[in-house]
Amino acid sequence: MSRTLLWIFLLLVAGLAVFPIVLAFFGSVKTNLELTGGTSLLPKEWKFENYLTAWNSANFARFTWNSMFISIFTTLGTLLVGTMAAYAVARVDFIGKKVYVVLQSCTLFISIGAVVLRPQFDLMVSLGLQKSLWGVIIILISAHATAFFMLIGFVRAIPKELDEAAFIDGCNFYSVYFRVILPLLTPALGVTALWTFRGAWNEYILPLVFTMTQPALQTLTVGLAGLKYGVGDAAQPQLMLAGACLSMLPMIIVYIFANKSFMQMTAGSVKG
Repeated sequence: MSRTLLWIFLLLVAGLAVFPIVLAFFGSVKTNLELTGGTSLLPKEWKFENYLTAWNSANFARFTWNSMFISIFTTLGTLLVGTMAAYAVARVDFIGKKVYVVLQSCTLFISIGAVVLRPQFDLMVSLGLQKSLWGVIIILISAHATAFFMLIGFVRAIPKELDEAAFIDGCNFYSVYFRVILPLLTPALGVTALWTFRGAWNEYILPLVFTMTQPALQTLTVGLAGLKYGVGDAAQPQLMLAGACLSMLPMIIVYIFANKSFMQMTAGSVKG
């Protein structure tokens, strides 16, 4: 009986999660008249050309490239900074270590949102990066507290005897990090990469602020909003839904490749 209730609960949760996506897909292949009329769930006439129209009219190729650029470099930078910080905190005793961990915790649990947008933008202006996507990437990498706390537990689980054996073989502190710690963190890196990539891909406020005067640098999230509120496309919600479905594809591909690492980490944690 309890197992049946569990399955009912899981199916209900899965249905609630998947239903909006299914609804968006069906809406993306309807005509404008049928979608705004809301007469049926399934389209009477499948208009797959909506995807081609959305791709061409909203400059999706450029927006996709910008989103991929931000997401990939943010993920690589966050993994590098997060693993180095986790390795240093887990292995080295230094002055201000507890303060550093507390500050990381504060950035993780205390959300100050748009309050820091102006200081962040002014900082990038002083660096000459206010008209570049690198400004967005640097700010996103600086918010690596989640990755830090996800990784430090795995670093602490690696026996220090491996470090000592590597030191005896001639490695120094940095080569131990690259040749011993990083390879052993592969499953954790996969999960952290998936988490970071998703956050960077869905980021909206920062790209919006930094690309207000640079339309060619807009990301998919900003471009989708432009498609919704644009003068020419305001009366064509089927194109906005088609664009939203297109924006999901890269995340689905990334999840497929990172899913194996996620399963390995979950299995390892259960076994431990």
